Amino acid sequence: MNIYKSLNEMVSYIENHLEDKIEYKELAAILGVNEYTMQTIFNLLTNISISDYIRKRRLSNAGTDLYQTDEKIIDIALKYQYENATSFSRAFEKFHEIKPSEVRKNPEKLKIYTKIVFDEQNKLENQDIPYSIIEQEELVLYGKGTKTTEQKISKVAPEFFKKISEKFYDRYGRHTPYGMTVYEDRFESDKLEYWVLYDVPMPGLKKYIIPKSKWLLFHISNQTAKDIQAVTNRVYEQFIPSCKYNLRPIPELEHYHNDVTDFLIPIED
Repeated sequence: MNIYKSLNEMVSYIENHLEDKIEYKELAAILGVNEYTMQTIFNLLTNISISDYIRKRRLSNAGTDLYQTDEKIIDIALKYQYENATSFSRAFEKFHEIKPSEVRKNPEKLKIYTKIVFDEQNKLENQDIPYSIIEQEELVLYGKGTKTTEQKISKVAPEFFKKISEKFYDRYGRHTPYGMTVYEDRFESDKLEYWVLYDVPMPGLKKYIIPKSKWLLFHISNQTAKDIQAVTNRVYEQFIPSCKYNLRPIPELEHYHNDVTDFLIPIED
């Protein structure tokens, strides 16, 4: 399967239905995955959520419609799936930095958000990313988290891990077995939390339950933050877009043991 060809088909579907309610299940069916996986792939490859992309394409077209036609603002609002003129005007002004009522006098201020086109000749190579599939019973873990963002986590995570690990090793003599990223909203926000977790309760730690699941396991031969980040980036950028596994919307895990790291991504049965 050429994932980029399928993504272009999905984008074409969106273009043909900008004036309709777009069901994510229809988009996911084009890629042959579930809705969560579809959103993850699109977000990883474009750095924009599918909902934000659809919103910007609609507002871009709405600006053209306002300038080129005599349609009323309310009619254009309803055409592009806004419930009323107020919510449409608010979104329109935020995007174009001009009120809808001012477009016909100042059309030069309109912005165009172009349709995404994927290069179908681009090849995703994942043959050299070895992995296995494991099934794991429910995990009851105990940990502590810190708030961060997608942009800062590569710096924040190792610093926080070191701080917590040293503190609890000095007090209780236990090495830290797990790290975890929890997203506030993976597709609409860059806010997240990085957690350091133990498999036994200890003072000051919160209980966190990871449900029973199957997992994709990617083995990293050390516990160096730089190498862990490099492998996870390759998994996100190359493996996930080109695989056919359906992802589950539960946190991914890093399992640290015997001087190695297992990077675990939950998948559906």
